[in-house]
Amino acid sequence: MVFRPIRNLGQRVLSTERTRSAVAKSKRVARTRPPRSTAVISRIIRTLQRQHLDTDTELNFKNAYGLLVATTLSAQCTDERVNAVTPNLLARYPDPASLARASTVDLEHQIKSTGFFRSKACSLIGMVNAVTESHAGQVPARMEDLVRLPGVGRKTANVLLGHALGVHGFPVDRHVLRVANCFGITQDDDPELVEPQLCASMPPDNWTRVSDTLILHGRRVCKSKPLCDRCLALGDCPGRQEVNRSTPRQRKTTTTPSPQ
Repeated sequence: MVFRPIRNLGQRVLSTERTRSAVAKSKRVARTRPPRSTAVISRIIRTLQRQHLDTDTELNFKNAYGLLVATTLSAQCTDERVNAVTPNLLARYPDPASLARASTVDLEHQIKSTGFFRSKACSLIGMVNAVTESHAGQVPARMEDLVRLPGVGRKTANVLLGHALGVHGFPVDRHVLRVANCFGITQDDDPELVEPQLCASMPPDNWTRVSDTLILHGRRVCKSKPLCDRCLALGDCPGRQEVNRSTPRQRKTTTTPSPQ
């Protein structure tokens, strides 16, 4: 059987209509703003890091192989669901070689609850075959090697580099795009263009932790329908301030108590 894994499965999350709409809204406001200075960007990041003291990836893993599997499964799936699936999955297939020998049917059954399980199964088997055949069973520690693995794009590669391989990396997902555009740190919706913009605004040692901070802020506060009253950095958010000014006030309504 010939496996045809979907390239860059993790990047498909960035193409959802919901993400495009939120980023486009931020960009319309951003076009009228001057670029943010390095000092302002640093202040925003420090404030968000104070708000999210538990900054780290929310995926559980013990090594680069485990994180590679977890990140692949996380496409269009919650980290909580992935964390519920990976312990049994990795106990059954503890290394790339064992997963490469797995039957597609069995693997699909193991990961079915994460969604898109057929595409993910093909991607997983394709990538571990490549790791086994081309890298002696070890997840490579270079961006150029990682993105050659079936189903691995820059976002997944940066997650692996920064969290499991000890190499500087700045993962850019839909949450990073939304938050960075809202704060005016970047003004683009292409992750491959946003990544170098963000990297240039801070030291490499900060890249992974800042990415985690922006991701958590996007999940918890700066959602598609943002909870601005919970944002400690609201004073530095021109995007939200301008959106608020353009939002019409709602009329106050009174209700008549119903008869008892």
